Amino acid sequence: MNKLEAVYFDLDGTLIDTAPDFYTVLNTLLKQHGRPEVSYSAVRANVSNGARALTELGFGVGPEDAEFPPLLEQLLDAYEQHLAVDTCLFLGMAETLDWLEANGLPWGIVTNKPSRFTGPVLAGLGLAQRVGAVICPDHVKQRKPDPEGLLMAARRDGVNPANCLYVGDHLRDIQAGQNAGMATAVAAFGYIDADDDPHGWQADYYLEQGSDLLPLLQTMNTGSTA
Repeated sequence: MNKLEAVYFDLDGTLIDTAPDFYTVLNTLLKQHGRPEVSYSAVRANVSNGARALTELGFGVGPEDAEFPPLLEQLLDAYEQHLAVDTCLFLGMAETLDWLEANGLPWGIVTNKPSRFTGPVLAGLGLAQRVGAVICPDHVKQRKPDPEGLLMAARRDGVNPANCLYVGDHLRDIQAGQNAGMATAVAAFGYIDADDDPHGWQADYYLEQGSDLLPLLQTMNTGSTA
């Protein structure tokens, strides 16, 4: 990598902690259906896999079951009304975004979270006017780990993918970054499944906590990072 040109983030479990709101919404819906609550740790472990995984977790049904689609839609509708209540930036991310902006480096989002929710949650956190490219699954033909979204973001920001960093908390994020020719960093503080081994994902960097990102970027910005 030459000098850093841009940084892209996965959203849930990387830039922002959405698990508290998903936990509230899912358990409220379960209570309405007379179902037992699920633990916060279980919700947190499934957030990166989306509302489908949370519907399966809470109701014990899969996409092949007739009751699955209406339950999924109820969950999505409920979440849409509770998007940015307890959701927040992960530790260290506010300072990282401030530093990127102060240094004229664009930052963006490439997420599998639909734009129906991504736009409002970014607005609710005061990030909508600050972020550069925001690429959601409804903007691309192929989701991550396909590199389409990351390459689209780089084109929109006018940067060379080879001089960009993508940060994510799932194997598909790291694969997408690698497929796009970007440097990659694992957000190990995010929503890592218990059975996952993020050290085995072959990312370029491993972030134990969100506050580890800023010093990494400062080093990369000198152009001294291989």
